[in-house]
Amino acid sequence: MIKKFIRKILGVKENTENGKSDESGKSKAKNKPKVLGAKEHGIDPKLVSNNAIRVTQTLQENGFKAFIVGGAVRDLLLGVKPKDFDVATNATPEQVKRLFRRAFIIGRRFQIVHVMFGQDLIEVTTFRGAAKNDAPTDEHGRVLRDNTFGEQHEDAVRRDFTINAMYYDPSSETVLDYHGGIADIRKKTLRIIGVPELRYREDPVRMLRVVRFAAKLQFSIDAETRKPIPVMAPLIDNVPNARVFDEMLKLLMSGHAMACLQQLRKEGLHHGLMPLLDVVLEQPMGERFVTLALANTDERVRQGKTVSPGFLFASLLWHQVLEKWEAYKAAGELSIPALHLAADDVLNTQTDALALQRKIGSDMRDIWAMQPRFEKRIGKSPYKMLENSRLRAGYDFLLLRCASGEIDNEIGEWWTAFIQGDEAERVRLLSIKPKAKVGEVPAAKKRRPRRSNNRRPKTAASE
Repeated sequence: MIKKFIRKILGVKENTENGKSDESGKSKAKNKPKVLGAKEHGIDPKLVSNNAIRVTQTLQENGFKAFIVGGAVRDLLLGVKPKDFDVATNATPEQVKRLFRRAFIIGRRFQIVHVMFGQDLIEVTTFRGAAKNDAPTDEHGRVLRDNTFGEQHEDAVRRDFTINAMYYDPSSETVLDYHGGIADIRKKTLRIIGVPELRYREDPVRMLRVVRFAAKLQFSIDAETRKPIPVMAPLIDNVPNARVFDEMLKLLMSGHAMACLQQLRKEGLHHGLMPLLDVVLEQPMGERFVTLALANTDERVRQGKTVSPGFLFASLLWHQVLEKWEAYKAAGELSIPALHLAADDVLNTQTDALALQRKIGSDMRDIWAMQPRFEKRIGKSPYKMLENSRLRAGYDFLLLRCASGEIDNEIGEWWTAFIQGDEAERVRLLSIKPKAKVGEVPAAKKRRPRRSNNRRPKTAASE
C-alpha cells in the first residue's frame, strides 16, 4: 500500500506485463560505454595513488579486469587529488584476497576486500550484477543483503549517481563512461541512475548522499532526482541508526558541514536525524555557536588536520546541555553536579537516537565537564588544568563559547595567555582578580537556595 501511494504521488508507471515498476528510466544501462582517452578526460596521472595502481596492475597481470572507480574518478576529473581510492574488478573477493599479503574480506550486505599498504587502504569490490527479485528486503523495499556478482555494465547500473559510475584504467589512461557522467560533471549536475524513487527505496541513505555531494561539489540536483525526496524522506527512519550515523559523520566532516545542514533542511531530510537543529538554529546565540563550530571543523578539514567527532557532537548538542544546566542550578544544584546531571540527560536521550559510540560520548562528556573548571582561576586549579589530556579540546570549546557571545571574551583571553605564557606570566595572571559577572552577587553575600526534592527540574524540552 505504501509503495502504491508513493508511486501514485510521483507518477511512476506500472509495468502491466509483470506487475512490477519499470526500472529502465532514462538512464537504462548501455552495454558499451563511451571510451575517453587521456586528451579527452584530462586526468593528471600524478594525482593517482601508487598503491591503487599496484592493485589494478596485480589484478590485470593475473588475468582480471581492474579499474579505479567511483568518487576517486570523479575527483580526478575535477582535478582534485582523491582522499580514498576504490578499485572494481571481475575477480571474486576470495580471488582478490589470494593475490595480496594483507587483504581482508568484510561486509554482509555486499562483500568487499580491504587491501592494506601500511596505513593506506584500497577498497576492492567485485562487479555487482543486476539486482535479483528474490534479494531479501524489508517491508519498505530496502535491500538487506545482495552478494550478486555480474558484468561491468551491470555494475555501472548499480552505482548511485552518474558522476560516480565511471571507470579509470591507469595502464591505458582511459575512462569508461556508461551513463553520461562526464557530461554531468561538466554541467555540474547531480543525477541518480535509474528511477529515483526505486533507488531511494532500495537504499534510503542515498537521499543523504544526494545532499552531501550536492553541497560538497556545489552541484545542482537534477529535478527528477530531487522530486521524490520530500515524500520518501521518512524511509530513512527504517535504516539502522549506526549506518545513518556513519553517513551523518561523513556529511559533517566533508569540509562543507554548514552547507550540508542547510541543504538537509531545504530538502526536508533533517527531521529525525537532527531535529534539535531546528531549535538551535532558530535561537540567535545557538545558531552563532553552531555556525562557528562547523566553520571551525570545515577549516580543519581543508587544512588536512584531524577532526574529532566528539568535539563536533559536543558542539551540536551544547545548547541542550546548557538549557538543562541552567535549570538544575536554578533548582539548587551546585554548578559542577548540575552540569553532570544535564550531560547525563542529553546523552541518555541522544545516544540511541544518533547511535553515538561510547568513545564519542565519553569525549563529549569530558569537554562539557571542563567548562566550569575554566572559571576557577586561582591557586593550583589552572595548573591542574594544564595537565589534563583533554585541555586542547576543552580550551577550543571555551573559545567557541566566547566567540558566540555566550561568555565574556576576557576568560578566553586569560586562558590563552596562561597556556602560552612562561612561569612569571602565569604568576602575574593568577594575581589578577577575575571580572565579576553581570548581576553576580559577591561570594560573601551569596545564599545557597534551598534544594528542591525533585532533582530533575522541568525544562522547556521536557514539558
